[in-house]
Amino acid sequence: MAREEEEEGLTADGPKEVDMFTSVRCLGYLSSVNLLVAVCVGMYVRWEVTSEPMILVIFILGLFVLGIASILHYYFAMEKASLSLFHLWFGFLLGLLCFLNSSALDANVKELVANYLLLASVIMKVVWAVTERICSAVRYKPTLLTSTELLELLGFGIASTTMLLHKSVAIIGLVVALGALIVDLRMKSLLALPNLATFALVTSLVFFKALGITANPYALSCYLGRLLCEPVLDVYFSGLGATERWIPVLSMGKVWRKLSLLPLSLTELAFFVLAALKLGHLELWYLVIPGFCLFGLFWSICHVIVLITIWGFHTKLSECQKAWRAQRSSSRSLEQVMASRGIRHFCLISERLVFFSILSTVILGAVSWQPSNGLFLSALLVVLPLESLAHGLFHELGSCLGGTCVGYALVIPTAYCSADGQPVLLPPEQVQQLNLRSTGMLNNVQRLFSHHMIQTFGCDYSTSGVSLEALQTKLRSFLELRTEDGPRHDTYLVFYSGHTHKGTGAWALAGGESFHLGHLLELWKEKNTSHCSRLILVLDTENSLPWVKEVRRMEGVYIAVQGAELSTARVDPEAGDIPLLGDFTSEWVEFNCNPDSDTQWSDKGRSVMAAYGVSKRWSDYTLHLPTGSDVAKHWKTHFPKATYPMVHLSNWCCGLNLFWLCSVCLRCFRRCKLAWFPPAVLDTGQGIKLVHS
Repeated sequence: MAREEEEEGLTADGPKEVDMFTSVRCLGYLSSVNLLVAVCVGMYVRWEVTSEPMILVIFILGLFVLGIASILHYYFAMEKASLSLFHLWFGFLLGLLCFLNSSALDANVKELVANYLLLASVIMKVVWAVTERICSAVRYKPTLLTSTELLELLGFGIASTTMLLHKSVAIIGLVVALGALIVDLRMKSLLALPNLATFALVTSLVFFKALGITANPYALSCYLGRLLCEPVLDVYFSGLGATERWIPVLSMGKVWRKLSLLPLSLTELAFFVLAALKLGHLELWYLVIPGFCLFGLFWSICHVIVLITIWGFHTKLSECQKAWRAQRSSSRSLEQVMASRGIRHFCLISERLVFFSILSTVILGAVSWQPSNGLFLSALLVVLPLESLAHGLFHELGSCLGGTCVGYALVIPTAYCSADGQPVLLPPEQVQQLNLRSTGMLNNVQRLFSHHMIQTFGCDYSTSGVSLEALQTKLRSFLELRTEDGPRHDTYLVFYSGHTHKGTGAWALAGGESFHLGHLLELWKEKNTSHCSRLILVLDTENSLPWVKEVRRMEGVYIAVQGAELSTARVDPEAGDIPLLGDFTSEWVEFNCNPDSDTQWSDKGRSVMAAYGVSKRWSDYTLHLPTGSDVAKHWKTHFPKATYPMVHLSNWCCGLNLFWLCSVCLRCFRRCKLAWFPPAVLDTGQGIKLVHS
């Protein structure tokens, strides 16, 4: 990390912390001084042993550049320019120390000193990085590569140009692979650590032997250790969320994102061509040729699918960016827009496809393994982290994005009821007042839908009541709604405010009819057969508690009821503070839409109280996972027919559950916890919270 970036990450709240952070920074400075001395001693020893004038010229030029960097830093306050020169030359000189190695240096005392200084430098760097993170002295920012890492990678790549062309190209490929690995670690991709182990093993055991280079292990370890220690530690210490880490990609422009497919395609093609060179080896040709033809075809199909998938993702992301910019607000994030537009479902399917592409790359690499071909090894090391990044992106978005939600609201502003229970129209003098309250209620519901990106099916307002048949027809149409991609919505939300019957909580409808919870349950089971959607009911009524209690006894469905309780016994009627319908909606929507809301539902003496109930298996609910039919529909929409056999393979492999026993135990624990110790505030994962007073 560049020194100016490190200084931004340090914060001081008092004299003791300043002293502590100063001590921590001293470790970093001491590490850099050690590295500088080690590089100087190493370059001097190589000139002394080989008497090569070019080494002396480079050494003197390096000292000259270091002097220029110091002048720019201390006399012209050009910190960024000086640090850029500093890290670029460090990468270049470390590369020379690594490549300019011979057996004549083994017995040289100065070389031994230089090696130990390099080792001490990387140890101090690691201790410094660990101490910074333990002391919370680092402020994390979303980035792919820091300027320090980019410049040191560039310097190391330039150092490789001192060798023959094929060796130089292979080492430049290794540098690109190292950069991709750093990004892979910083993004916390699921396969980042296996990629790190693969890179370490291939580099240390095979790569330099394939090129015929006896690399200095101390210089190479110092270079790799200094670059990799922070990304590896940040896999554990970084507190950035999934979408925060991927912001550099998600916020990139449409053109740049789609143009990035060009170098990716060329890299994949180069790997395939280099792997095909294995066909020129006649040993075990009867295994290599059929194996390469079979797995090469599998690899080609998988990677064509992946390129189409990434292109489709970029198209969907561009639509989300456009929608987010069109309705940008301080309370709405790109993540919410992506969730509302079904990106999660797309990513869950794409994750499977990219996993197969990684698997095909590993198999093809094993079949065409060439331990004497440095270009093949570097291409393999580049391709693996790039595909891992695509897999990590889809995995993270599929895991963290919320599901889709659709909402419907019904408000029947009647407060009086005849003797037979039928709602009647209000006296003329109260119509205007109640209309204002009902309009405010609808505005609050629409605010809730808009804030949480809930697709609105409708907000109906009826002063003359609604018949049972009309209500059932409306709800049946509502519960049949699906997303643009085909699957059902993850959450269906129904809001109702109006007159209800005492004892049962049934909705009082026109013509003396009633709508019971059992009616709604029948409709839900009819429309949600074999699907894993959930239903949330929000009731701003005087008799919602019977439904809250009844839903707690339900089995086999995912239903939650958020009810209100209006207590007139706790207020003074003469003061005019009698709670009315709409008061609960106002407070509950404010609580769910304003993070700074000071509403305390647990306060004693509240006139507007809340209660929620969930079905017994509510804690088992998970957002909709792609089924076999979902994958098949996705495939028919985006891919050619020739790739359809991959559908069955994808469904079979991803249908395996190797940890079913652990999931059963965890499910039982969650059920008991929710039944015995229900939280006062239950987060549904959709941004909507159910509350209990």
